[in-house]
Amino acid sequence: MDKNTLMGMLLMALVIFGFTWLNQPSQEELERQRQERERMEQAEAAKAADPGNLTLDSITGAEAAMVAATVRELGVTDSATHTSTLRLEGVSLSVDGAGTVGGTVTTTSGVVEVAPLLANRLDGMSMTAASEAVANLRKALTTAVRYKGFARHLAGDSTTVRLENEKLALDLSNKGGVIARAELKDYQSYDSTAVTLLDPATDSYGFTLTSATQRLDTREFYFNPVQVNDSTVVMQLALGDGATWNIRYTLPKDSYLVRMDIEQEGMQSIIPSSVATMDLDWHQKMRRLEAGRVFEERNSALYYMYPDGDVANLSENKNDKKEVNQQVKWVSCKNQFFSAVLMSATNFAAADMDSKMLEDDADFIKEMNIALTLDYSASKARPASMIFYLGPNSYPVMKAVEKQVFPEENMHLTKLIPLGWPIFRWINTLIIIPVFSFLGSFISNYGIVILLLTIFIKIILYPFTYKSLRSQAVMRTLAPDIKAINDKYPGQENAMKRSQETMALYTRAGANPMSGCVPMLLQMPVLVAMFWFFPSAIELRGKSFLWAKDLAAPDAIISWSQNIPLISGTFGNHISLFCLLMTVTNIIYTHSTMQTQNQSGMPGMKWMMYLMPVMFLFIFNNYAAGLSYYYFLSLLITIIMTYAFRHFVSEDKIRAKIAENAKKPKKKGWMQRKLEEAQKQQQAMMREQQRRAGGKKN
Repeated sequence: MDKNTLMGMLLMALVIFGFTWLNQPSQEELERQRQERERMEQAEAAKAADPGNLTLDSITGAEAAMVAATVRELGVTDSATHTSTLRLEGVSLSVDGAGTVGGTVTTTSGVVEVAPLLANRLDGMSMTAASEAVANLRKALTTAVRYKGFARHLAGDSTTVRLENEKLALDLSNKGGVIARAELKDYQSYDSTAVTLLDPATDSYGFTLTSATQRLDTREFYFNPVQVNDSTVVMQLALGDGATWNIRYTLPKDSYLVRMDIEQEGMQSIIPSSVATMDLDWHQKMRRLEAGRVFEERNSALYYMYPDGDVANLSENKNDKKEVNQQVKWVSCKNQFFSAVLMSATNFAAADMDSKMLEDDADFIKEMNIALTLDYSASKARPASMIFYLGPNSYPVMKAVEKQVFPEENMHLTKLIPLGWPIFRWINTLIIIPVFSFLGSFISNYGIVILLLTIFIKIILYPFTYKSLRSQAVMRTLAPDIKAINDKYPGQENAMKRSQETMALYTRAGANPMSGCVPMLLQMPVLVAMFWFFPSAIELRGKSFLWAKDLAAPDAIISWSQNIPLISGTFGNHISLFCLLMTVTNIIYTHSTMQTQNQSGMPGMKWMMYLMPVMFLFIFNNYAAGLSYYYFLSLLITIIMTYAFRHFVSEDKIRAKIAENAKKPKKKGWMQRKLEEAQKQQQAMMREQQRRAGGKKN
């Protein structure tokens, strides 16, 4: 090979190398080629899995046009820039005055711009990201079409607005337009935190409307809060074309009441005229507020009232549910000392309620779900008005509130306070509560208030107590004579004769063994009324006296880890000192009473009488310290009165009075006549039995 040939070949190689070097792809072109190969491989894989899927899914021209039209129709338009925006879940869209569509779509791999997605310029995107972005955009458009004007409120930033007065502090959330938190300023829970009746972490409520294409739950929407004044906030949903749906909240000064009005305009274009009801769902997980959990559980339940004033409730002690297919005036998630009550101006058309115990939850006691139905019309400017009562179960407070809510109706809110059967409730509401409130108005120490209340009750009941003590004195004076009768007529065969002679003795002496029992029975309604009153008196909550830190809770002096279960309930995990003192005093009182009674023929009765006070120890150990303290004082005062009566009333005078009565002619009493008739019948039967026995021997 000559020199020229070799030089020519070298020049040709240099030319080819230079051409190749000059035309090699850039890094961007190499990356684009790699992504194209990846899309082709994914497309081939999709084709192999589904032979009908021959092309990569992408936005069509019709869909791109639909995006712009949807944003213009359902979005929010800035009057200055003429730019419309629409935010949906994971999607933010905008259309400017020139009709250019912008925005982003969020995918698992990042944020994708909308403009290249609509133009099918998928350069720089993997097929997975592009497919997910297309799917999310289509889903958002479908949601927007379904929700119509509500679609613009499906996304937003959560904010709260505060309303408060001297008693309540409310946080209103724009998400759902609801009262997210409700705190009572004057009360604290057992762990020194504020008493919270509504909490965003556990509680919620919302309205559900039905349009032609969708069930609309207001908890899904972000409202626009408008502060009207210091006491009123309006949560607005502007739905386009002049249609609005708002919730107005009004919190008056110095009140536990919150008014909630549904206001609307132009809803006929969204809600069909055939829709005649609106649903309200309320969920509450009731927080534990008291130190004495056992008694708090017993006094917490879901309550509701019929329009006729009858108040009913679900079970306090077990899971329960109730479907009420008739009108209901109000429903309440009622705790031992606090209640959240929702009252309707026009009644709820129906209610479906459910309550579950949370025995294994240290911080919560019950979970409640309430589904309510309200009458609704899209043409009404104010289709529904309701009032929340968020406050204490205080009889004076609730009694005053009953007159404020709907003056033409009696809301019977005080029936949320357990005061016993009607007779006991009358005693509590007509006597005990007014006196207790009067004393508490100028005495801050409620231990002293209970002492004065006990003395007041003893004064009222003194005529009955005196009658009972005098009867005991008479019976004590007659005890030797009764013993002589028992000795004279021993044995079961002389029981009738013994009873007859005893009744004759009572008649001659002018005594009646029942005269001591009747006064005691007449005092029983007051004792039972107090049994209901003290555990329900919120005035005692958190008030200390002597060693008791809280008169509304057990005053434990010894505690252990586990509760002791009993047949009738739970003894608890402690011993209450006031309850122990009450038991000891009751035993002393029983011993004092037994000295005046004739127990011959009934030996078991003596032990039964001593067993009762011991049983009270197990019954009252978990009750409020104020109740045990009252019973302790009542028994102590009764014992003092008994010994004072014995000291000042001479038995010689009583015996002289008995002797004087014995001289007077006495008409046989009904009991004595019956005993004589029974004795004659018994004697006749015995003679007949003896005659028959003699006849058989013959």
